[in-house]
Amino acid sequence: MASSTLPWLTLSIFVPIFFGLLVLLIGRDDNPGPARVLSLVGAIVAFLVTLPLYTGFDATTADMQFVEFAPWIETFHLNYHLGIDGISVWFILLTAFITIIVVLAGWEVIRSRVAQYMAAFLILSGLMIGVFSALDGMLFYVFFEATLIPMYIIIGAWGGPNRVYAAFKFFLYTLMGSLLTLIAFIYLWHVAGGSFDVLTWQNMPLGYTQQILIFIALFAAFAVKVPMWPIHTWLPDAHVEAPTGGSIVLAAIMLKLGCYAFLRFSLPITPDAAHSLAGIMIALSLVAVIYIGLVAIVQDDMKKLVAYSSVAHMGFVTLGFFIFNITGLEGAIIQMISHGFVSGAMFMCIGVMYDRLHTRRIDAYGGLINRMPRFATYFLLFSMANAGLPGTSGFIGEFTVILGAVQYNFWIGLLAATALIWGAGYSLWMFKRVALGPVANEQVDGMRDLCSREFLILGLLAFFVLFLGIYPRFFTELMHPSVQALLDHVSISKL
Repeated sequence: MASSTLPWLTLSIFVPIFFGLLVLLIGRDDNPGPARVLSLVGAIVAFLVTLPLYTGFDATTADMQFVEFAPWIETFHLNYHLGIDGISVWFILLTAFITIIVVLAGWEVIRSRVAQYMAAFLILSGLMIGVFSALDGMLFYVFFEATLIPMYIIIGAWGGPNRVYAAFKFFLYTLMGSLLTLIAFIYLWHVAGGSFDVLTWQNMPLGYTQQILIFIALFAAFAVKVPMWPIHTWLPDAHVEAPTGGSIVLAAIMLKLGCYAFLRFSLPITPDAAHSLAGIMIALSLVAVIYIGLVAIVQDDMKKLVAYSSVAHMGFVTLGFFIFNITGLEGAIIQMISHGFVSGAMFMCIGVMYDRLHTRRIDAYGGLINRMPRFATYFLLFSMANAGLPGTSGFIGEFTVILGAVQYNFWIGLLAATALIWGAGYSLWMFKRVALGPVANEQVDGMRDLCSREFLILGLLAFFVLFLGIYPRFFTELMHPSVQALLDHVSISKL
């Protein structure tokens, strides 16, 4: 296990929360400048304190590292137990990085209640990092559910005309699913003799019926968060109504909470149930990949189109989980990381256009490349990555999952591969209608190109999209021992 003189995981969780509370204290509506500056400083410092998790990580072991343990509520044996492996470390770094992007994205756009807006994202960042590092079941549940509150406020307070409906639907779907998971956690606590230790849960012998029921209960919360078809309907509404920063965080990080929970809980705790129900999970994943891809093609709202494409891309992730080979599983995790960069970039691009024209309808644009050539270059790159262009991160994740699916079953791999067609259809057709051809109208004719702040944001995202696409080994070499250990664990029956 990696040892350290400083509690880096605790700092990663509570530094952004501390800065968020500080921003709330000093923020003033009549002078938002200090709140903006402090928010950016806080986001950068929060990112810097996560870097030792990478630099000090031992890539040769699958053991939990940077482990922290302290009693929390001793009566119920609840502990403040943190630790990371080669899977979770990347999502902590991604969360901290995306928080910087979100603060920069809202720098000029958000003009009312600026301090509250920035503070919500900083606090949300800390809570999501808590999800990725918790090794106590109840601590995980507290962080998992607490993330709903800042996002509910972000959508409800700074969203579009139907923001209250979208925020309530988002909260209701995710909270209702989590109630069954709480019951499953309490049952596991009882079976484990009064322990909420996740690693203990993963090694408990459970009967087949127990595993099936626990898997279903966990599925209720995790599948909603992914979101899997057919319980995905909250996502398009949430994305359409959320401000740009909310859409970026929702797509880049929050969808990964459910995916990560499958890896940390469903697969290792109920391996026999996971194998038995794999056919159903694969079928649901393929429906998301194919059917939702087709649904995305017919959308006339850019945000809704990218939201549906996120459901399709997350279908690749769950497909990779349940084909039980190293190629598919690593491909699924790479797809999660890639989607964080690509979807964040796509929503940032849509936000840039919306800030200028105040509409997300595709038919309101046309010929944008004539007035915004720098923007159109970035938009084309991210659209290509969303379609799975070789050399971008979008290709690496999808192609690796397809290879793993072919190893599992040729026909499943073939069906999954059709996503490359649908992805090209909705991504490139949207780009064609928005950016190419003559200037469509006077409003488009008056649009200005990227400012330096927007150019920097999209440039950072473009760098990682290309870097992951060209050199994925940088990411896979850290996760490989942990992924192999998870796969070995899942292959051993508990019956």
